[in-house]
Amino acid sequence: MSDLTDSERHDQGMAVRRAVLGDAHVDRSVANTSPFTEAFQDYITRTAWGDVWTRPGLDRRTRSIITLTALLSLGHEGELRLHIRGALNNGLTREEIGEVFLHAAVYAGVPAANSAFAVAQEVFAALDAEDR
Repeated sequence: MSDLTDSERHDQGMAVRRAVLGDAHVDRSVANTSPFTEAFQDYITRTAWGDVWTRPGLDRRTRSIITLTALLSLGHEGELRLHIRGALNNGLTREEIGEVFLHAAVYAGVPAANSAFAVAQEVFAALDAEDR
């Protein structure tokens, strides 16, 4: 762990979270924070985004590949949808995302990869519609 304060880790995490997931998503998450979810939002911002995603050992592109694989493997389609967009923001192409899913199919199972491909197609269609 770094020598940063919790507040500094939160700020650093928020910057990375915004860069990866986009301002619109983060703004919605912040706006939807309630007293019930406030501690969790702070926790993921400080630890996942402020501690792990900011470590120098892996670049964001590689972290996105790992994250997509983990989410596919565990069947977390909602988070997968979010991190597909993040992977694109981190420089992966649609084709590379497909390669990640194909590779994961061997180790995590064809049904999980099939679901991930379906989610990705939905995300890509939504992005294409936004670009029009």
